[in-house]
Amino acid sequence: MRNQFLSLSVVIALWGSVSLYSYAANDHGESDGHSSEQTEEAKGSHGGKLLSDGDFSLELKIFETGVPPEMRLYAYDNGKPIAPGNWQANVTLDRLGGDKDQIKFSSELDYQVGSQVIQEPHSYDVTIQASYENQRYEWQFESHEGRTTISDRQLELAGVETDTASEATLTIKDTLFGVIAAAADSVYRINAPYPGLVETVHVLVGEQVKKGQRLLTLTNTDTLQRYSVKSPTSGEVTERFVNQGDRADGRVLLEVVDLSTVWVEMSAFPESIEKLAVGQPVTVRDLHQHEAATGTITYVAPHMTGGHIARTRAVIDNPDGHWRPGMHINADIQIASRQVPLAIKASALQSFREMPVVFAKYGNEFEVRMVELGENNGDTIEVLGGLKPGTEYVTGNSFLIKADILKDGASHDH
Repeated sequence: MRNQFLSLSVVIALWGSVSLYSYAANDHGESDGHSSEQTEEAKGSHGGKLLSDGDFSLELKIFETGVPPEMRLYAYDNGKPIAPGNWQANVTLDRLGGDKDQIKFSSELDYQVGSQVIQEPHSYDVTIQASYENQRYEWQFESHEGRTTISDRQLELAGVETDTASEATLTIKDTLFGVIAAAADSVYRINAPYPGLVETVHVLVGEQVKKGQRLLTLTNTDTLQRYSVKSPTSGEVTERFVNQGDRADGRVLLEVVDLSTVWVEMSAFPESIEKLAVGQPVTVRDLHQHEAATGTITYVAPHMTGGHIARTRAVIDNPDGHWRPGMHINADIQIASRQVPLAIKASALQSFREMPVVFAKYGNEFEVRMVELGENNGDTIEVLGGLKPGTEYVTGNSFLIKADILKDGASHDH
């Protein structure tokens, strides 16, 4: 009785596994119409898909060893090869998005070869028409890869975002590191115009002062008259060198710095220096990415230092005093800008079969597009091929699309 129960348990477990596998295999539209079992695709002697009608058979093969992907057709009569000049064929590939590839064929060796490169992705609805000995044949089938369908609800829950591929202004940037410094012509060292004694210092270090504001009161030791020293600029008191009762003969009494504009002192290495020029726009960011300011390059040193670094300077406005001397920064310098016919957001880029791709969206269907890329500025990437202008593509959370495609199986079997 125990052995009978064990045998029954094994049968139930195996049956459950087969049923679950069959359901999963048909969950994404790869079924050939049989819901309870899988049928293995017929293969020809060259490893391609074999289509038969009576005694006539046609083998379709995508060949891409040492050549760009091309379609080859082999014909058979009752299993025996037919010379390629004795039959005709043409193929139509209907792609997602409405494009059609109309492929004509010519004889070569023991097969016919298509007239055009089969572009990636190799995903399409196929129609094949052939004629042999006054008989016409036609086959239609789906050959999909890198494609999936996702509902609106799933897309909303996953936060999938899209954009439209179009022309763009591509700004090429170089990032340098640097430090904020007071502008040399904004640092004022305050002296007494006459010899004398300091009677009163009216300001403290760190205090903001206005142009014309009284800073010190002194007594002229020659005339015994009192006089005031006023600030030559609006700014901040950064240094104090005297106290009440000190002599003021020819010495610096105070330092006032105007920080309404500041210098950005940057270090450029040899690979960057050739790209830099006075007048180039600069975006400066603090290391915490809290603030950003814009300015222009005003100086590029004509020589390198001992550490093979050239000093580069920009000027930025500092109305609220955020940019303080000594603060370390990153600076993105716009070294070039040009209009490109087609570009995508960098956030859209994924890898599929070790190729860069984006996911094109057609309603609720998504499909990989293998893209040829040009210049990349970190935010925007030029597209040289593989994507049509006006195509809607996924820019945010595209990993969901990739995961769903990989779950279905990213087959590339021809």
